[in-house]
Amino acid sequence: MFELLCFNALRIVIQLYQSMDAWDSSLPDSINPNNFPAKLWRLVNNPVNEAIRWDREGIVIVIDQHLFEEQILSPSNSSSSSSTALDNKDAFKTTNFSSFVRQLNLYGFKKTDANVRDCCHTDQVQFHYFYNPNFKRNHPELVASLRRLTVLNKAKIKAGLDVKNRGPSRYLRYNDDGRDKDVKRGMCHCMAVCGEIAQ
Repeated sequence: MFELLCFNALRIVIQLYQSMDAWDSSLPDSINPNNFPAKLWRLVNNPVNEAIRWDREGIVIVIDQHLFEEQILSPSNSSSSSSTALDNKDAFKTTNFSSFVRQLNLYGFKKTDANVRDCCHTDQVQFHYFYNPNFKRNHPELVASLRRLTVLNKAKIKAGLDVKNRGPSRYLRYNDDGRDKDVKRGMCHCMAVCGEIAQ
């Protein structure tokens, strides 16, 4: 029993290291890592999470509602030491599953039926399936196309105007040479301004 437990733990660690790029660093720099789509991308691509995953084709996300509420939306998940606990950067502001679904809908995700080939679940587990053409496994570049469909943004899209995503904080934006555009490395914006005034 102990050997099996150790083997499973080792398997999870190996999967985690093998998929690090897929669930964290593969998103384009133009995407704010704190926005809902970036958090969702990291969650669905994180092999440690059992509550949310891709379907077999990698075009639909599958959510086990009970596990999702317990492991992802639970207010105690940030203090948990379990392997499925979230980093603070991946925590959502809500603890309510219906609010999470509302966020999915605001970003254009549509609820869909289970893929027949992906149905190997027991009837007692409540799975939800969501699709968005700009959210597909192995295509992180599509995440930049996701827009929050507020009333104002829908009107802009209907008028043919471009809807911008909120980019990363200016403290995360860098020039081509890797240096920060707005501030010197290691200094916050107010320190840089105060330094300019003092000179």
